[in-house]
Amino acid sequence: MAPTDASTNALRQSGDELADATVAALFERGETGTYNTLMRFFSTAGAPLPDGLPDVAREYLEATSAPPSWVDWDEMERARLFLVDNNVHVATALSFAAMPACYLVPHVAKLLSTTHGLKYPATRMAATGQFTVYLMRPDAFEAGSRFLPAAQKVRLLHASIRHHLTRENRWDTAVSGVPICQEDMIGGQMFFSLLVLDSLHRLGIHMSEEGAASYYYAWRVVGALLGVDQEVVPKSLDEAREFLDRYMIRHMGPSPEGALLTRQLIDLYEDVVPGTLLDPMVPALVRHLVGDTCADWLDVPSTPWDTVVKTVPHFLGVLETIEDRSPLGAWALDRLGDLTTRFELSSLTRGRVMHYAVPEHLREEHGLPGAPSRTRRWTPPAATVSP
Repeated sequence: MAPTDASTNALRQSGDELADATVAALFERGETGTYNTLMRFFSTAGAPLPDGLPDVAREYLEATSAPPSWVDWDEMERARLFLVDNNVHVATALSFAAMPACYLVPHVAKLLSTTHGLKYPATRMAATGQFTVYLMRPDAFEAGSRFLPAAQKVRLLHASIRHHLTRENRWDTAVSGVPICQEDMIGGQMFFSLLVLDSLHRLGIHMSEEGAASYYYAWRVVGALLGVDQEVVPKSLDEAREFLDRYMIRHMGPSPEGALLTRQLIDLYEDVVPGTLLDPMVPALVRHLVGDTCADWLDVPSTPWDTVVKTVPHFLGVLETIEDRSPLGAWALDRLGDLTTRFELSSLTRGRVMHYAVPEHLREEHGLPGAPSRTRRWTPPAATVSP
């Protein structure tokens, strides 16, 4: 069922009640040091909490320390294997489609530009990429993992942004809604799930219906951990298509902030790729994945590579054939994927020492029972009729 204007307005005025109350209590009591301690040092699930932690922070961490009771763990394992099988492709879609899509929403682009810590794409892309790496681990939801604490900290970060922007009168909630409101969080969930699947399809990646559905399901679980109200989140890919279409029709458009953030993103990846010969490939890939109209809104330059990049699906199809028919070829491509992901994360952080690490054993289970089938190829749900 399509959301009504009243329900949409309610989503735009709603944040994350639990995290917002926690952050407000910490800052109103002068517990800035406690907040910083949590964000910097609390990094593994099940680890002892810092001494002297205020009750409000301890209660928040305890309330958010476990995934929702409704999680289907078989589905999550299928999603993990999907991510492992497509790690480089998913990273490409996140970088060159999902992030630019965020910049296509003017008030989101303005928020990213206004918020100092999120202004620079290297920080955001490294965090997003590592968050996905954490999710790929077999022990992502167990004691000792870094995924759950990462989700808890992202939730607190969003709450702190809402707290400071509204308290300092730097955000017009009447016009733009609450900063990082429920509608925008659901929109972000759609960007990182359905839009990524759309991009993989556009790149010619062969996905099964089961794999695509499992990947979307995993982001529903992630959304729940990040404080997104799952009562109003689309439950299926068809419902997700309707929500995303309506969200983009309502909000997407050109903005100076969106163009600036996109330029920073392109410059970042042109700097990451050695030399200058392949630099035009970056804007060409963005333009290919988001489409010419959106690329024009973001001031993505046209280059001679715009035609060349359209051959990428054919090249990836050849690689998939090698992977399917040759165990040695599959092993080589998997290692290449792991190394590419390592290189990207290292480059995004300028080689700084990180808690993040791509596990060596990510591909050990490839080919075991339960791996996503390559039959019944997934195709994106058709666009819905605009309101």
